[in-house]
Amino acid sequence: MGCTSCATGANGQPKGCRNNGTCGSDGCNKLTVFDWLSNMSLPGNMEPFNAVEVRFKNGRKNFFRNPENVTLSIGDVVATEASPGHDIGIVTLTGELVRVQMKKKKLQPSIEELPKIYRKASQKDIDVWQKMRNKELDVQKQSREIAMRLGLQMKISDVEYQGDGSKVIFYYTAEERVDFRQLIKDLARAFSTRIEMKQVGFRQEAARLGGIGSCGRELCCSTWLTDFRSVNTSAARYQQLSLNPQKLAGQCGKLKCCLNYELDTYLEALEEFPKTDIKLSTEKGRAHCQKVDIFKGLMWFSYESENMTWHEMEVARVNEIVALNKKGEKATSLEDYIEDKIYPTQELFENVVGQDSLTRFDQPKRRRKKRRNKNQKKKTETAAKNTSGGQKKPSGRNKNRNRNRNRNRNNKNA
Repeated sequence: MGCTSCATGANGQPKGCRNNGTCGSDGCNKLTVFDWLSNMSLPGNMEPFNAVEVRFKNGRKNFFRNPENVTLSIGDVVATEASPGHDIGIVTLTGELVRVQMKKKKLQPSIEELPKIYRKASQKDIDVWQKMRNKELDVQKQSREIAMRLGLQMKISDVEYQGDGSKVIFYYTAEERVDFRQLIKDLARAFSTRIEMKQVGFRQEAARLGGIGSCGRELCCSTWLTDFRSVNTSAARYQQLSLNPQKLAGQCGKLKCCLNYELDTYLEALEEFPKTDIKLSTEKGRAHCQKVDIFKGLMWFSYESENMTWHEMEVARVNEIVALNKKGEKATSLEDYIEDKIYPTQELFENVVGQDSLTRFDQPKRRRKKRRNKNQKKKTETAAKNTSGGQKKPSGRNKNRNRNRNRNRNNKNA
C-alpha cells in the first residue's frame, strides 16, 4: 500500500510524492484497485459506463452515477449524495472496470438505482470536510467515556463524520447484544448532530484500523482482502502447525486469514497419504505413525513395543502395507519396506566471496613476529662470537676502558 515515492508524514498523510493520497495510481489508499483499462479505448458503437467508485474513510467504498457527465478521473474529490445532506469522497475507479467491480460485489449494474454525484468538491467543501475529520479523535474519546459511564459492554473502535458534518457514524464491536438507546441520546446531546451506530465484526475492525502482521507486512484485510471466510483449527492441523492460539491468532483475536491461502495445496498433497491414525499390522508387531513430511512424501512408523525406534518409509511403500492389511494379510516387517538411500554430501558453507579464513586478519602480525625472531637470532649470534675466542678487535673506546680496568687491578694488587 503506497507508491514507491510516498512516505508517511504528519497526520498520516503521505509526503513523498506531495499528492496527499490522491496520486493517479491510487496506491496510497486502502483496498486500492488498479485500472488496467484506463489506456484502452472503447469500440465506436459503445458508450462508456457512466458510474464511478468513490472511497471514503478507511476503505469504505460505494458506487455513484454521474448524471451531469462531469469529467472525473482517479483522485478527484467529489460531493456525493447522502442521507441527509451530502458527503465528500475521493474517486478511485472510473470506466468499464466499475461495472466489473459491481458484478464482483453482486450488485445489479443498473445506473438509475445508484446515488448520484452532485459536483466536484469546492474549496469550501474541502475545508468543512477537513474540519470534521480533525474532530473525530476527540469525539471518539468522549464517546468511549460516555459508554463506560453507562456501563455498556461495547468498544467504539472508530468514528466517521459525514462530509458536511450533519451526521456521525460510530463503529463498535460487542460480543453480545447492546441496548444503546440511552447512549444515542447522550451522544446527540453532547455533539448536537445526528447519530448512527454500526456494529462491525472483529475482522472488520482490524481492517479499518490497519496494522502490521507477524509476517512484517501490512494486514491483508486492510490492503487487498475484501471477503472474510471462516477459518477453522483444522486448517492448522492439515498444515501441521502447532495449535498455539498466540501464534495462530491475528490482531483481531481470531484465526489468521492466511491459514486458508495454502490449505487447498496441502489437502491435494494429503490425498496420497493414509490417515495418520492408521496402524500397520506386521509379523513383528503393530506399528503406528509418529511423523509425516508432506513435502518429501515420507512417513515415520514405530512398533508399539519400540516407540523410540522410528522407521522412515515412503508413502507408496506404506500404501502397499495398507493394501495387504485390507486383504487380511500381514507384512513381514517394516525393515523390509525401507529403501536404503545414498544422500550426496552437501557443503554447509560455500566460499562465495573468498573470505572464509578466520585468521586472515592475523597474517600481518605473523610476519612481524618472524622479523623480530630473526633480529633476536642475529643478536644472540653476535653475543656468542664475542664471548668465544674468535672475537673481533675492540674499538678505540673499548681499548681505553680495558686499559683503565687493568690499571685498577694492578693498583689493588700492589
